[in-house]
Amino acid sequence: MTDRNQYLLELAKRNVKVYVANPKTKAAMVAGSVAEGLCDEYSDCDMSIYYDELPSEEELQLARQQNQGSERLWILGDRNEGGFAESYLVNGVECQFGHVTIAQWEKDISNILEGYDIQSPLVKAMSGTLVGIPLYGETLIQQWKAKVANYPDGLAQKMVESYLKFFAIWGMQERFAKRDTTLWYYQILVESAQNLLGVLSGLNRLYYSIFQFKRMSRFIEQMEIAPENLAARLENLFHQEPPIAVNQLEALVRETVELVEIHMPQVDVSSAKRRLGWRQQPWELDESDR
Repeated sequence: MTDRNQYLLELAKRNVKVYVANPKTKAAMVAGSVAEGLCDEYSDCDMSIYYDELPSEEELQLARQQNQGSERLWILGDRNEGGFAESYLVNGVECQFGHVTIAQWEKDISNILEGYDIQSPLVKAMSGTLVGIPLYGETLIQQWKAKVANYPDGLAQKMVESYLKFFAIWGMQERFAKRDTTLWYYQILVESAQNLLGVLSGLNRLYYSIFQFKRMSRFIEQMEIAPENLAARLENLFHQEPPIAVNQLEALVRETVELVEIHMPQVDVSSAKRRLGWRQQPWELDESDR
């Protein structure tokens, strides 16, 4: 563990103490870069605190003062829906606190594991739970870890089917070259890369969300099923000239579709395959009509 990591872990433990003192608190953990051992001088401290009943605004303000924290940097969510997050500085470090009732958190888990709500930003919290370090209420947190680790087959298939959508930009190279399409071109590259990762996440039973997605190479390292040199090839898409990049993208899509056929044959890949190899042809003036 690096010095920065150790420093932030100790900071998290100190910060949590004032919340744990509240009898409403039943569990707390630190996640993010602190839990993964990847801290640098820009890292924040990401903590989740679980309650029978959410603390009042006065209780939160007191906790912030006891932590010698700054004024809030931001607050997100609605306490009436069972959970929200806030952020403030402690010793110059941004400390983010997710406050959620146990009832709401277990409902959120069920929405993803049983309802297959793959568009929820809380999918990111699933992977955060797996790597999170318990700071209080470890028995409860370990129960959640065990539940989240049991990745359902239905969720895996839903991931693959939902992300198996690719705009056939490789067939429109000449059209794109004749138009001012820079923003659209990079939007398609980003969406295609995200969709490739989404499909492969389903095949590998990994929790994936495009919400604040970071550390792509480290994420891909977890994949046993993936095109060769995937991380480097995805990165290179954004550094190559468009005619080269779109052909490389087509190759990645082709290889990914083949992996779906092998490892999840129940998924219909016909639509994705239909666009592979396609090239748009320009039309010509019909002189007979002039």
